Amino acid sequence: MSSTLPTDRPAGSVDPKHVDPKLLEILVCPLTKSTLEYDAEKQELVSRAAKLAYPIRDGIPIMLPEEARRLD
Repeated sequence: MSSTLPTDRPAGSVDPKHVDPKLLEILVCPLTKSTLEYDAEKQELVSRAAKLAYPIRDGIPIMLPEEARRLD
């Protein structure tokens, strides 16, 4: 029997803490259509124009304004 370490992932799987850079290039804020900044530490996409931070869950950006965190 082989043991699987928590850091081991099946071939072809995606790291949930990683967002595809190509995806980041095409995503825009759904409210303002402005560009987004990726905050890797907080796992959020930040829209300075809308003053919202959209969460990234399991590597998937949740681009719903009602799910976003307001920025002060």
